[in-house]
Amino acid sequence: MKTLTINGKSHSIEAQDDMPLLWAIRDIIGLTGTKYGCGVSQCGACSVLLDGQVIRSCSIPVTYAEGKEIVTIEGQSDTLNYLREAWVDGNVPQCGYCQSGQLIAATALLDSNANPTEEDINNAMSGNICRCGTYPRIKKAIYKAIELKNK
Repeated sequence: MKTLTINGKSHSIEAQDDMPLLWAIRDIIGLTGTKYGCGVSQCGACSVLLDGQVIRSCSIPVTYAEGKEIVTIEGQSDTLNYLREAWVDGNVPQCGYCQSGQLIAATALLDSNANPTEEDINNAMSGNICRCGTYPRIKKAIYKAIELKNK
């Protein structure tokens, strides 16, 4: 039996030690906002926060996450809520598949840097692939979330 803390709630699960965290989150716990994209940590669709750091849950074993705080797209925080509002206002998603990873990466950025430069944003978001190419809308929404957060 393993215990994972996800979005502030403790979950006891039965899983093999080497099961990717993504499958525990989606298939066992039922939080399906985090997506499977490539399975090799390259696209960012499976991104979650682990103790405040962006990780690719498709390649992290569930045992690595025990005793740590996991935040998924379903989580609640001021930063994530501001980003969600800006995402909706800016009509950011096209297909939407990558957006949970995009929002998680943006959350980590704004939690660690309240006023990032364009270079900071580019660097923080560079590991997330958007096949639809909504990068300009994503960046605009991040700037909008900064405004909302700093009010």
